[in-house]
Amino acid sequence: MTIVIGLLALGILVLLHELGHFIAARLNGVEVEALSIGMGPVLLHKKIGSVDYRLSLFPFGGYCAMKGENEFKEAVENGSSVISSDLKSFYGTYPLRRLIIAFAGPFTNFLLGFLFFCMIAGIGYDYYTAGTTVSMADEKYENIRSTAHESGMESGDTVISIDDVPVKNFSEMAEYITLHPDEDVSITVLRNGEEKRFNVYVLLDKDTGAGKIGIISDPSSITKEHYGAYSFIDSIKLGAEQTWNVASWTIKSVGILFKGINFTKALSGPVRISSIMGDTVKEGYKESFSVGTVSTLQILAIISISLFFTNMLPIPVLDGGLILFALIEWISRRKMNPKVLLYIQYAGIALLVSLMAFAFICDFMFFIKK
Repeated sequence: MTIVIGLLALGILVLLHELGHFIAARLNGVEVEALSIGMGPVLLHKKIGSVDYRLSLFPFGGYCAMKGENEFKEAVENGSSVISSDLKSFYGTYPLRRLIIAFAGPFTNFLLGFLFFCMIAGIGYDYYTAGTTVSMADEKYENIRSTAHESGMESGDTVISIDDVPVKNFSEMAEYITLHPDEDVSITVLRNGEEKRFNVYVLLDKDTGAGKIGIISDPSSITKEHYGAYSFIDSIKLGAEQTWNVASWTIKSVGILFKGINFTKALSGPVRISSIMGDTVKEGYKESFSVGTVSTLQILAIISISLFFTNMLPIPVLDGGLILFALIEWISRRKMNPKVLLYIQYAGIALLVSLMAFAFICDFMFFIKK
């Protein structure tokens, strides 16, 4: 049931992504042949104008079918070296318009992430966190390395700032350290009323891709904190700040992938993502309606922004590939050869299928070990 809830939530993000394509296509004069809620066999449909609006069997996502999306295949089958120039078709319209249509889907996901974070700031929520007085993990547990201790930090130190960024609680410290694996950070602490500064190397946890320095919080310092509810203007500012933070982390995490992490543990495929989302929604609403709403919005925002970057990858069958082809045509002022497009599409499908297969294998390994 948890995975089903997650798939439904993920499906909403995909459907809104397709709605972005739909709106952009209509605004740019490209004919939309069908817009479906759900995938698979069509259960109900009604044609309004030129668009066939559908309700399909599997309620996960949807699709936006535009006129002429397969014209390059038809051109190859007919032995033609030119794709149709019908301005109402996807490959026949101007390259810049095609670029806008392709970009509209991922942009919708990015915009949704921003709006969700704005809503969170406007709603507000309570959370529990410890103070910034820390202990060295290697003094509490065996076989734990503490680079903080190695650098000269001691149990009882109160962290003031990391890289000159002030920290108010342990959550802020953990967030900063997590996002800076395999780097040196400068930590300023207060010890016996005196400020001391230490250069600490952040270890890379190869199972999660996160950074750690071997410190633990003081359980007796746990307090209840509150975030929000902020005014409309402040919510927009904080929404933009959170969106930027998640976007920066997403870009940074791509580099971390090449630092020797354990892919089968650190990478999450659609099944594990759906499971995480389903758990978040279920556990949140079990506690209270407000907690459930905020938790759901948070996970939706993070995944929606991640979908933006995933779809912007320059892989032919993804929106990023379509944007790249449109840019090439726009700059060169020449339509791409349909045969070249077809072969590139086949290569893109093979790559995407391989990535999806690997993601499912990672999910399978994760659940088996779990």
